[in-house]
Amino acid sequence: MPQAPAPVRPDVRRHDREIIALAVPAFGALVAEPLFLMADSAIVGHLGTSQLAGLGIAAALLTTAVSVFVFLAYATTAAVARRVGAGDLPAAIRQGMDGIWLALILGAVVTAAVLATAPLLTQAFGASATAAPYATTYLRISALGIPAMLTVLAATGVLRGLQDTRTPLYVAIGGFIANAALNVALVYGAGLGIAGSAWGTVLAQCAMAAVYLTVVVRGARRHGASLRPDAAGIRACARAGAPLLVRTLSLRAILMIATAVAARLGDTDIAAHQVVLSLWNLLAFALDAIAIAGQAIIGRHLGAGDTAGARAACRRMVQWGIASGVVLGVLVVAGRPAFIPLFTSDPAVRDALLPALLVVAVGQPVAGVVFVLDGVLMGAGDGSYLARAMLVVLAVFAPAALLVPGLGGGLTALWWAMTLMMAARLVTLWLRARSGRWIVTGAVRG
Repeated sequence: MPQAPAPVRPDVRRHDREIIALAVPAFGALVAEPLFLMADSAIVGHLGTSQLAGLGIAAALLTTAVSVFVFLAYATTAAVARRVGAGDLPAAIRQGMDGIWLALILGAVVTAAVLATAPLLTQAFGASATAAPYATTYLRISALGIPAMLTVLAATGVLRGLQDTRTPLYVAIGGFIANAALNVALVYGAGLGIAGSAWGTVLAQCAMAAVYLTVVVRGARRHGASLRPDAAGIRACARAGAPLLVRTLSLRAILMIATAVAARLGDTDIAAHQVVLSLWNLLAFALDAIAIAGQAIIGRHLGAGDTAGARAACRRMVQWGIASGVVLGVLVVAGRPAFIPLFTSDPAVRDALLPALLVVAVGQPVAGVVFVLDGVLMGAGDGSYLARAMLVVLAVFAPAALLVPGLGGGLTALWWAMTLMMAARLVTLWLRARSGRWIVTGAVRG
């Protein structure tokens, strides 16, 4: 007689509820952000090819300038979650305010640098003579919104650390709607062209930052936390974020190397690579949502001194990562016939896409574990190890990718090199997770 399945343990159910409650809204917020650029592209695209090309160049520069500071969200999440776990909400919010002040300082510096160098940056990025003026205009106006963008990152980290991923979702949705409406009104209604698109994005980002600041300030007043800048606290945030900045820059270097190699393979392969990369990034959003849940949950457990809870949550999230990776891999394989025609009708590009997408599908279970363990170590505040590990991964990937053209490999070989990169990340992260050296308890990681 078959045995009844073993009941699910209450602690497993609790971890599952926490992961779902944090990860699902986080995924929505992550997906909403790229929609800003998609809306801008759809609206500006009707102005002309030169305007759209200018937008593409400026948006790439702006995204790079902002994304390298994603540590403002990651480091703040971990630090605030530790304080929450320790039961000290005023200190948690005070920690978050230090991150927001750091974001404003960095935003002012980056804005000044971009305003001064915008024409040189667009030229260095290869803008044509017709696209360069539009790229410079969009970049200079959009740069005024960088402090707001970085404030959004830091404030998002504060709310995630407070175990709230719903508010960032609502703000992201509201921001997307406002951005689209402002773009239409300013580009066409006011006749401002590409400048109107840039102003629409700036206004939407400032509105999002204002909402976040309102929420955080209310929390600070409710719990008696100071809102004034604290030099020591800001320096501590910068020190905690520096290793994550190294990690982010290393990852950006990996993606840039991959794109440069694809470009050397020819127009067909670079076109196919951009399609594969867009899908890979979309899949990364889904897996990163679980990592964000990991940052908040692990930080809270360690802040409370609950090492057993941190280990159990880590194990469960790894299981979620594997399962999510398998599901996403199957969806990639099953969805290829519907996905590919959306991006290209060129038979040569389609032929290059098919095997590369299979490689991406095979690598999704590995990616699932990588993203989860990355989030666990971030939540533990183990940024120094993450920085060193990513430098090792870069050293493994770079020669493998650069050898692809010389050995006669094509796009599929390049994506096998990307899979090798993810496998290297898995090894470095798994070794750290097994060692237990990431488990440091207390309101502040010593």
